[in-house]
Amino acid sequence: MNDRFDWSLVVLLAVIGLLVAFATVWTMTGNTRRVAHEQAAELIEVARREAAVAGEEIKQKAEAEIQERRAELNREFDRREIEADVRLREIRSHEESLGLLDYQLEQRQERLNRENAAIVQARDAIRALSKSVRKRLEGVSQMDAEEIKRQLREEVQLECQDELRARRREVLEKSDQELHTESRRILIAAMQRLASKPNNDLTATLLQLPSEDMKGRIIGREGRNIKAFEAATGVTLLIDESPQLVLLSSFDPVRREVARTALEGLIKDGRIHPASIEEFVKRAQDEIELASTQAGEDAVSRLNINGLHSEIIKLLGKLKYRFSYNQNVLDHSVETAFLASLLASEVGLDPNIAKRAGLLHDIGKGVSGEMEGSHAAIGADFIKRYGETPIVVNAVAAHHEEVKPETIYAGLVILADTISATRPGARAESMTNYIQRLERLEKLAMGIEGVQQAFAIQAGREIRVVVSPQHVTDDQARELAKELRRKIESDLQYPSTIKITVIRESRFTETAT
Repeated sequence: MNDRFDWSLVVLLAVIGLLVAFATVWTMTGNTRRVAHEQAAELIEVARREAAVAGEEIKQKAEAEIQERRAELNREFDRREIEADVRLREIRSHEESLGLLDYQLEQRQERLNRENAAIVQARDAIRALSKSVRKRLEGVSQMDAEEIKRQLREEVQLECQDELRARRREVLEKSDQELHTESRRILIAAMQRLASKPNNDLTATLLQLPSEDMKGRIIGREGRNIKAFEAATGVTLLIDESPQLVLLSSFDPVRREVARTALEGLIKDGRIHPASIEEFVKRAQDEIELASTQAGEDAVSRLNINGLHSEIIKLLGKLKYRFSYNQNVLDHSVETAFLASLLASEVGLDPNIAKRAGLLHDIGKGVSGEMEGSHAAIGADFIKRYGETPIVVNAVAAHHEEVKPETIYAGLVILADTISATRPGARAESMTNYIQRLERLEKLAMGIEGVQQAFAIQAGREIRVVVSPQHVTDDQARELAKELRRKIESDLQYPSTIKITVIRESRFTETAT
């Protein structure tokens, strides 16, 4: 009995141990499953977040690529639009040339028709007179031999007058035709040896910025930087939605170049405020002065001209920033010099004298507007003062026929100047009229007492006038704006409206030592 009892107890204990082990294993398995489920949920959440971040990065990259592509397309569209505008002007210039030729042909045809009608009328009159003479001779059989001979001689002379006139006209026309043929040959030979470039019809300059943040720094707090920049340069600074681009707009190429140089220096320096703007604008003006002198020296070196005075070269370089009917005056002067030299070579004259006179013929346009007189007279007086020969001085003074040409070199300069100015694509009259209108607007403002500076901006829709604070009070500045408005309304023709802004600014500077 004891053995049986002991075995049953052992079995019971073993069963209980198995149950406890099974329960323990079951509990541990459940915990493991729960931990695994939690870890799986965490992994899924991490993967979902990583996928969202990666998707956002891909989206940003795609937006950046789309923005860059859009900017490239906009630049390409602007470039093609400018090219199309240039081509359209060339086509219009060709159409005007053809229209002028048609008009000249019509005038010549009308003159020939009138001459032919006069010739036919004269021939009919002569034939009628000849018939009457024959009738009279038939009725005067009682006349002596000498009188009959005299009458016959007069009749033959009348009958031959048509033939004599025709022969004389043929000889004259042949001589005139030979002269025209020879002159045409000389002009074509000279023009074919010269290659010229078309002019650009632009009054704006695009400037690339290193980043979009630079636009805000250029504008400044409440726009003070952009106002100071426009007041110092007289150039309109346009900042639009174009990425990393600003536009400098002005009808005056000198102001536009000064503004471009100053703004590039400000962007490179990074310190943009009214004081630094004035400093960089002054520095840019000095740089443009040096660049114009270098341009004059380059033009003289390109033409291999020696012995020009340094003041003449300096004034010649200023023509780089002058335009006549949108044709660069320095390029036009160099082109005229080449043409005059080629024409002189064709007709057996000294090409160096013709080249010198052609280069200097428009130098008077570089002189400031305070001097009175035509640019031809001013230029002739200027080069005469610095030792140019009378031949060159007369050619410069006579190139617009204001004075009488004294040598054939003056005629060559007149001809070369006309060829350079009238070639297709050389000039655009509408742009020059626009520039002259803005210059008249500024000149009208500068004529008022107390005005220091005047800048026409916004394509002539606004004029900003800076007055002297020592001579003009606030009340006087208000009255000055009204006076300028009345003058503009009475003296100028303009589209739309013109905004007048009078600026009176006092500055007080001290230096601590």
